[in-house]
Amino acid sequence: MRKNKTLAAWLAFLGGPLGLHRFYLYGLGDLVGWMLPVPTALGLYGIQRVQQLGQDDPVSWALIPLLGFTISGCALVAILYGLATPQRWNARHNPDANPDAPPGRTGWPTIFAIATALMVGAAVLMASLAYSFQHYFEYQIEEARKISQPSDSP
Repeated sequence: MRKNKTLAAWLAFLGGPLGLHRFYLYGLGDLVGWMLPVPTALGLYGIQRVQQLGQDDPVSWALIPLLGFTISGCALVAILYGLATPQRWNARHNPDANPDAPPGRTGWPTIFAIATALMVGAAVLMASLAYSFQHYFEYQIEEARKISQPSDSP
């Protein structure tokens, strides 16, 4: 079965955090495809912890960005798939096909996948970075306050 570039780009964008694009391209034996749900699940667990324990939970500070970075990375993969030339795509994923075979061609659905992945991926990446840095600096300020305040014990 020939691998379609447009379908792979949409799978990477929409189902990338679950490894769907990897399973489509490389089959169910792909180790990376099976590993992608791990940071996704950890990030979702971090969101659940924030909802239960509040924003002061330091474990969630580390877990939530995992989800954001996984989504952003999959969006980047969708962009790379969509921007691949037909010759390069077919040589890698359809080696028995003509270099200009239709599964590797770029059409409007591919362009929409690229544009959507770029917008959403950049927004999620910036939000993940902002969340991480904000909580890191808040933690640093709190630790500095602990050091600078005199101890009550003799």
